[in-house]
Amino acid sequence: MQVAVIGGGSWGTTVAHLCAKNAPTTLWARREDVVAEVRDDHRNSQYLAGFDLTPSLHATTSLEDAVRAADVLVMGVPSHGMRETAKELVSFLRPWVPVVSLSKGLEQGTRLRMTQVLEAELPGHPRGVLTGPNLAKEILAGDAAASVIAMDDPVIAETLLDVFASDGFRVYTNPDVIGCEVAGALKNVMAIASGMADGLGTGDNTRAAVITRGLAELTRLGCAMGGQQVTFAGLAGMGDLIATCISPQSRNRYVGEQLGRGRTIDEVIEEMHMVAEGVKTSKVVMELAKEYRVRMPIAREVHRVVHEGGLATDAYRGLIGRPDARAEMHGMPGN
Repeated sequence: MQVAVIGGGSWGTTVAHLCAKNAPTTLWARREDVVAEVRDDHRNSQYLAGFDLTPSLHATTSLEDAVRAADVLVMGVPSHGMRETAKELVSFLRPWVPVVSLSKGLEQGTRLRMTQVLEAELPGHPRGVLTGPNLAKEILAGDAAASVIAMDDPVIAETLLDVFASDGFRVYTNPDVIGCEVAGALKNVMAIASGMADGLGTGDNTRAAVITRGLAELTRLGCAMGGQQVTFAGLAGMGDLIATCISPQSRNRYVGEQLGRGRTIDEVIEEMHMVAEGVKTSKVVMELAKEYRVRMPIAREVHRVVHEGGLATDAYRGLIGRPDARAEMHGMPGN
């Protein structure tokens, strides 16, 4: 079984590193310098400085070379590049090859999940998502981690476990593709909120409240969109939310922290060379909240700061001063 991983960022490279331990794997990246370093030095200093990659991992700048013999296609590009990249490679992809998305975002304009984008551009291919509390550098360092592969077809999902899993990286299956994708996208918005609280100098009580109520918000919207409530209490939901909200490695938490310290969103984004999906996702989330009539006060405050020029201090005061507090489980399925 041959694996093609499309996208040479931190997570795409890490997943390619994991796959290369189990099967012949080719990593595709646009930049020749990244490809040359992965191929010749077994490193990706641009995104994963100081970490060695599996020597058997191959790399190329040619989509055709990466994809034409693939038995599994892994899409590790950001959400804003998913559709265009899929269009570029469709003519090279053999029929019925499973496609697994690593992206935790929603498409601007269409509000589609990534598997829906892949369905439109790569029809006839089984689609799924690999998601969970997976910080790339910790996995490369050998720390234990767990993830979920969500697909409609349980047989394919079981087969792909052997592609991704390793001694320190445990992978579970989950049939709830919608819930896993929505959780992965929305937790980035909540991580910005958690980072803003940290930047403002608030304590652990505040962080715990933001994470817990953030979980309630993404569960409400996820269930309204067709996800299963139990998914949001698992690795794709609570697990990923906790890791992204508290880790110094989290790009979205970093964005929020800088906003909490008084910097503007333009200043923060300009200095980053990696994508923080929560910035764009926050806009889509508010559109979805309106469509599904779901109350999302934390996401709304993040949107105000990121897209409307609001201040983190005002967002914080807006949340703690809300006069419309309700029952804790208000809006949850069955309540």
